[in-house]
Amino acid sequence: MGFDYFYGRGTEQFAFYQVPKMLITDDRFAGITMDSKFLYSLLLDRSSLSAKNGWLDEEGKVYIYYTLEQIMADMHCANQKATKLLKELETKAGLMNAKSKGRGSQQESM
Repeated sequence: MGFDYFYGRGTEQFAFYQVPKMLITDDRFAGITMDSKFLYSLLLDRSSLSAKNGWLDEEGKVYIYYTLEQIMADMHCANQKATKLLKELETKAGLMNAKSKGRGSQQESM
């Protein structure tokens, strides 16, 4: 399946994920992989809906539910890689705080 060039306002037909520029340009995030940065954009996308729903923790931080299985499906990867990407975002970059919520369920605070 090929994609045609965009003409005029053709790009408006697509939804987009946003990657914060600082994840690419700031030296503090040079040590994390692009896959982790992309996963962060998926988390950000979910966080806007969570905020609209009022899903806040006791400190007022937005939290989302994103199962490891959902991450694996969205990132087209296995459990080990999904876990590694989450760990990078949490420990290397300090961009989120993951909490396990039972079998396969993941809660992230951003």
